[in-house]
Amino acid sequence: MGFIVQEEENDVVLEPPPNFSMVEEGIYRSSFPQRCNFAFLETLNLRSIIYLCPEPYPEENMEFLRSHNIRLFQFGIEGKTEPSLATLRDAIRGALKILIDVRNHPVLIHCKRGKHRTGSLVGCLRKLQNWCLSSVFEEYQSFAGIKSRSADLRFIETFDIICLRQCLHSIIYQYQGYGSKKRRLLYREETVQKPQITSV
Repeated sequence: MGFIVQEEENDVVLEPPPNFSMVEEGIYRSSFPQRCNFAFLETLNLRSIIYLCPEPYPEENMEFLRSHNIRLFQFGIEGKTEPSLATLRDAIRGALKILIDVRNHPVLIHCKRGKHRTGSLVGCLRKLQNWCLSSVFEEYQSFAGIKSRSADLRFIETFDIICLRQCLHSIIYQYQGYGSKKRRLLYREETVQKPQITSV
């Protein structure tokens, strides 16, 4: 799927990465962006990217991030082999701290295919938003399709959002429904501690 933007002499085709979608205002998800997707990403005015793979970010993509002043947060989660529960829990918890802080928005979440690791992170976000579990699973499966992983669904179901809330310090998440102002973070700048991240 692509979008065509009319310019004076040339037509610019804006092609989103596969599995691209808006999670909600200021939060997007997709598969791994390629060069052909860069023009589309420019239209999002991203501040941050949350990358959920352990492999180094390609230099071509890093150059795009540097040229647009986009910050990269990397949380390396294995995709081919099932990571340990503790490793996965710590990575998702760290990514959520970045994701729910509006100072990092607009933000794009991606892994390789935009299905399992990205779906797990979004699923845990939905739990934090008090979505019912059946709706969380339905959204996950709409992106994962026939490759839905029961281990991911079990992880989302058992993910401890109470523990996450306790370690967010003074960052308070306030979900406001489905209107144009869906979500707001209220925080006291003087007491917020900088999250510990792995960045490139």
